Amino acid sequence: MTESHGTPHQGGPAPDGEPGYADRVYRSVPGVITGVMMLALAAWLIGDAVLSGTGKTPWVSLAAVPVFGAPVVAYTLRPVVRAKADRLVVVNPWRTITAPWASVDALRAGYSVELLAGGGKYQVWAVPVSLRQRKRAGRQRAENQGEEHASRVGMIFGRQANPVVAGAPDPTKAWSDQVTGVLQEMAERSAGNPEASGPVEVRWCWWLIAPTLVGLAALITVIAV
Repeated sequence: MTESHGTPHQGGPAPDGEPGYADRVYRSVPGVITGVMMLALAAWLIGDAVLSGTGKTPWVSLAAVPVFGAPVVAYTLRPVVRAKADRLVVVNPWRTITAPWASVDALRAGYSVELLAGGGKYQVWAVPVSLRQRKRAGRQRAENQGEEHASRVGMIFGRQANPVVAGAPDPTKAWSDQVTGVLQEMAERSAGNPEASGPVEVRWCWWLIAPTLVGLAALITVIAV
């Protein structure tokens, strides 16, 4: 898992007197890798079925392309979180949630990361929770308690450490908890910005939903005929 963070704008300080930062982007790299591998395997299998299959097999294989491909893209390649100066954009598999910072009530990480904004609750797919990383973080804190710069020493010389998110309040935590902390701080800091006000907007991803439904209908038709 990784994140890319912004660098200070050259245009001067933000309205609250602190340096302005470019967009922060968070996504699950293992999820992207898994999606690419699944699409490559599917392309090989479907291509072989189309070229070598007999009877209905080529047509069934072609109809199955959007039924399989669109959900894979939706759940692995599409999810991303973009933290902008005035709003938080959460791109989920089938929906995109745009929440101005003033509308964000809280971000919390339990068994999944959730955004509470505008009276609604939305799961943040791009930031999956890893219980293994949380256990690792707990062990590191217990072993290094009282040692100065323990997390840095652990990352370099000790056991494998969790990825560090730039600007995280506690870099020893799991990646998802660090991201949640950064976003929560951004929401609190930007809530008073006049440009960060407005309602929460939710848009459906029809360019993935429509091909999936059409492909499903075509698949059922080909099999039934």
